[in-house]
Amino acid sequence: MHPYIAEFIGTAILILLGNGVVANVVLKDTKGNSSGWIVITTAWALAVFVAVIVAGPHSGAHLNPAVTLALAITKTFDWAKVPYYMLAQIGGAMLGSLLVWLFYKDHFDATDDKGLKAAPFATGPAIANKKSNLFSEVVGTFVLIFVIFYITGGEMGAEKTPIGLGSVGALPVAFLVWVIGLSLGGTTGYAINPARDLGPRIIHSIIPMKGKADSNWGYAWVPIVGPIIGALLAALLHLFLKG
Repeated sequence: MHPYIAEFIGTAILILLGNGVVANVVLKDTKGNSSGWIVITTAWALAVFVAVIVAGPHSGAHLNPAVTLALAITKTFDWAKVPYYMLAQIGGAMLGSLLVWLFYKDHFDATDDKGLKAAPFATGPAIANKKSNLFSEVVGTFVLIFVIFYITGGEMGAEKTPIGLGSVGALPVAFLVWVIGLSLGGTTGYAINPARDLGPRIIHSIIPMKGKADSNWGYAWVPIVGPIIGALLAALLHLFLKG
């Protein structure tokens, strides 16, 4: 599988499962209605795990423009591939979001609250204050990227022979996303990924959803700029500490 295709498919799976759990929790008459934040954060973490399993062997499973940018800044990823990875991630996020809408269409139609109908697409702040909302996205993404730099593979013996962990190797980043959601997700819904927010927001703006709310493009820059700043700061600190 080509790396760009892997990023596209991996991100589509990530959004299908991640935004899918939001739809399951907030939309009317679903089996998971009102099951709460712990369900959302757990499913998002597991969505990351599943997506990394699929894309990891082929593309490194960035699945996030912030990750791609940080790796390029630290010279562990080719700058020439950055725009193609980002386009694949945004495209995959759009497909995943479209599938969520089709999957839960009856429940979207049955839900009257426009805010709840928008929630399974893009993120939004619990309290609208763009300065603090931006800060939340910067900090959340900083933690994500900085910790990713320090995730290591398994080693054996004094010679530290690398051990292939297979699919289990995707667990650390899943736990990382889980704790970010539980601890830092309450203010903005923890986008921490520009593609995760932009792709679904585009889909929300173009689908013929009954009783659709505004796509809130006035807020859309926050979950794009915040993760980029967070990734930049994490990459620069990592380079500084490496000397």
